[in-house]
Amino acid sequence: MKRISPVCLVLFLLTAVTAMADDTKKQAEQISFGDGHLEMSKPEGWKSVKPRVGIIDVEMEVPAAKGDGTDGRVTLMGAGGSIEANIDRWKGQFVKMTKEAEVKEETIADQKVHLVELVGDFKDQRGPFAPAEVKEGYTMLAAIITTEKFGNYFLKFYGPTSTIDQNKEKFTTMVKSLKVK
Repeated sequence: MKRISPVCLVLFLLTAVTAMADDTKKQAEQISFGDGHLEMSKPEGWKSVKPRVGIIDVEMEVPAAKGDGTDGRVTLMGAGGSIEANIDRWKGQFVKMTKEAEVKEETIADQKVHLVELVGDFKDQRGPFAPAEVKEGYTMLAAIITTEKFGNYFLKFYGPTSTIDQNKEKFTTMVKSLKVK
C-alpha cells in the first residue's frame, strides 16, 4: 500500500476547499420582490443601484458594450393596468420603431409571463415633467409577470442595442429563474 505524503494531502485539501469556495461564489445573487414572495437570479456583472424613482422596486446598471456610451438600465416594479396598455405605453416611448414589436407569452414558475422586444429611437425621459432626449438605436426587453396572488410585475431592460444584444441571454436567464415562494 502506497502512502500519501503530507504535502500532497495538504495540496489536495486546499484544492478542494478552493473549489468549494468558487462554487459558493458562483451562486447568483437573488432579487426578491412582491413582499418576498417572488425572486429571480441577478446576472453576474449587473450592478444594483438605488432606484431613480420611488415607484421602482429594483434597479440595475448593465455595463455598456464596447463602443456604446451609455450603460443599460434595468427596472423592476409592481404596477396596475392591462398588459396591452403597458405594452402600448412602452411603444409610445419610442419615437420611431425600426422593427416590428415582438410579444410572446410563456409560463414560468406557473405564472404567465409576457415577453416584449421593442427596437428603435427611444425617448429617454427622467420623469413625467422632465424633457425627453431621443436616443437612436435603442432596444427594450421587457417581461410582464402576472400573478393571481401577488399582482403584476414589470421588468424592463433598455439601452443601446449592442449593449442589450450582448446581454439578451442574461436577461432571458434571469426571467426564467423566476421562483414563487
